[in-house]
Amino acid sequence: MAVRGNIVGIDSPEALEKALRAAYYLADEGLATSAYLGLALGKPLLLEGAPGVGKTEAAKAIAAVLGRRLIRLQCYEGIDASAALYEWNYPRQMLAIRQAGDESIDIYGETFLIERPMLAALRAPDSTVLLIDEIDRADQEFEAFLLEFLSDFQISIPERGTVRAVERPVVVLTSNRTRDLHEALRRRCVYHWIDYPTAEREARIIMMRASSVAEATARAVVAAVGRLRREPLSKAPGIAEAVDWAEAATLLHKGGARWPDAFKRSIGVALKDEEDLHFISPRLDAMLAEATA
Repeated sequence: MAVRGNIVGIDSPEALEKALRAAYYLADEGLATSAYLGLALGKPLLLEGAPGVGKTEAAKAIAAVLGRRLIRLQCYEGIDASAALYEWNYPRQMLAIRQAGDESIDIYGETFLIERPMLAALRAPDSTVLLIDEIDRADQEFEAFLLEFLSDFQISIPERGTVRAVERPVVVLTSNRTRDLHEALRRRCVYHWIDYPTAEREARIIMMRASSVAEATARAVVAAVGRLRREPLSKAPGIAEAVDWAEAATLLHKGGARWPDAFKRSIGVALKDEEDLHFISPRLDAMLAEATA
């Protein structure tokens, strides 16, 4: 296995953690170590965790640190190889055939190839980061299709031959763990579970991502979302919702709303499900009063 000891000046997990912080992403020691090992060993990084804990943002921050373009493949039920690899532009091929008349024409040339995320990453491994987002949404057939790609980083185009990456591309996979991933996929990756941050870290994230928010407001939001996440909600607020809630409440407060009324009036920024709002409504006042105390 070829080990890349130095990646754009990053020679340790601590250096990567510092670089991610400069990219406005606060990574803990575990995430910084896993991400560094994935980069240094040339292995995909698999991030699992509840929705909203910052998995996708971690991939964006890694791309920013490396100075590379992020290519995102959003998985969904029924996704197939054509959506991930490539497609042929059939209308353009047919038009070219008609225009060529009796002349010969190569309808499998570059101009007729529609590049999809995985092929794009193979062709430019030194300038891209491939994010395979929410792999657990895809079916097991697509997951099996990924195994060869993640092992050899090559694909076969029957009409043109095999495309191989000149170096191992940087690949990040995320999963909300709505289903278990195959063991063979996990073996190919460096794995890390991302949990919700501690209250202290989440308050720092809010103040970093929303510079107009006061520390007291950030800590109140953290206390409130911490309570909300312990409730049986269909969609608990993630870190992004916590940041948005702090910004929204601050905006209302600057417009004249008092605390904690500013939090209550902007609750739709944190909770985005009617049943969740109805469920939490009877206890919301007491919850916010405790959070802002």
